[in-house]
Amino acid sequence: MMQSLETEEPYVGNLYQRFPVNIVKGKGCKVWDTKGKEYLDCMGGYGVALVGHCNDRVVKAITEQVQNLITCHMSVYNEVRLSFLKKFNNITPKTLHKSFFTNSGTESVEAALKFSRKFTGKNGILALNGGYHGKTFGSLSVTYNEKYRKSFLPLLQDVKFISYSEVESIFEIITKPENNIGTVIIEPIQGETGIIMPPPDFLKSVRDICTSNGRILIFDEIQSGLGRTGKMWAGQHWNVEPDIMCLAKGIAGGVPMGLTVMRAEVLDCLKVGEHSSTFAGNPLACAAGTAVIEAITEDGLVLNSEKMGKIFKKGLLELKEKYKIIRDVRGLGMMLGVEMRFDVKDILLDGIQNGILLLYSGRNILRLLPPLVMNEEEVNESLRLIEFLIQNEEKRRFG
Repeated sequence: MMQSLETEEPYVGNLYQRFPVNIVKGKGCKVWDTKGKEYLDCMGGYGVALVGHCNDRVVKAITEQVQNLITCHMSVYNEVRLSFLKKFNNITPKTLHKSFFTNSGTESVEAALKFSRKFTGKNGILALNGGYHGKTFGSLSVTYNEKYRKSFLPLLQDVKFISYSEVESIFEIITKPENNIGTVIIEPIQGETGIIMPPPDFLKSVRDICTSNGRILIFDEIQSGLGRTGKMWAGQHWNVEPDIMCLAKGIAGGVPMGLTVMRAEVLDCLKVGEHSSTFAGNPLACAAGTAVIEAITEDGLVLNSEKMGKIFKKGLLELKEKYKIIRDVRGLGMMLGVEMRFDVKDILLDGIQNGILLLYSGRNILRLLPPLVMNEEEVNESLRLIEFLIQNEEKRRFG
């Protein structure tokens, strides 16, 4: 039986898909509930637990910083912020030199869209079918799924969506004067839609078209960045750099933080006061962010993500060969998707019963975003548990 829960619903809106488990502690790739039951966490806080729950470096940085200074507005200087920026600049794509601090992924996208419009002077935006960029008005306008959009129309005007197969039409779409396209926004690997990989030459083709026509290319690396896919940035798998890149999720080890990083001339086109944020760039988040960058770069987490991701994916592909309810396995590094032939709700709930937390994309895809600190023993245990869950599901479906 599921544990009995005193729920939060009397005090909050019914806006989230809730799971019947109350988590009170986390360390590395594991979390524990109020009864002390241990779970392998392949959900990873929707990718936030990038360097592991309560990473030692992050805990130390937060503990020290919280005793000195918690808030410091961007209108004054701060050494902790500067230290973060120097470290961050060492890992960004070589053409992206300036950053705007935000507090979340959707804020990072909002800033990117706003800055691109100012720089290009064009209102039109081109986004992808299946793309997900957030739920505030601007980011929702470039998010494809109708279920998120329909209750809030009209959103931003002049947004067009295309499929991967329409890459040959992009030049015509963005150069039509009536479309007024100045911005193209893409997830290098689509996360919310189900770990969807782009065709091999797609990102390069879009980059070339944007470059030759003076358009801004935005990469939303909120889910795929910072080593998640086995490279620091997912765009590196195709040797493509954007003009603007959006980040959040794991950048500060669980402390709310986001970044919009871009070519210097894009940010420099804005005037004082045209965009700002009260909490952004606060020293607590910056201290945590510095610790995250140190963990990623000094503890070999990008290489570990690549190595463990290959083992994980190989094991999932072997399960696909054994079990007919698995339709497809895809992804890179520790950003993996398992497409099933049926709804995965029972698998998710069965996972909680059996000590593993899994994520979903839509109704029939298991999404795996485990911490990059996961070791081979934990990967193999995850695979063992997933196989057990799939066996149970096949029994439910076919007897």
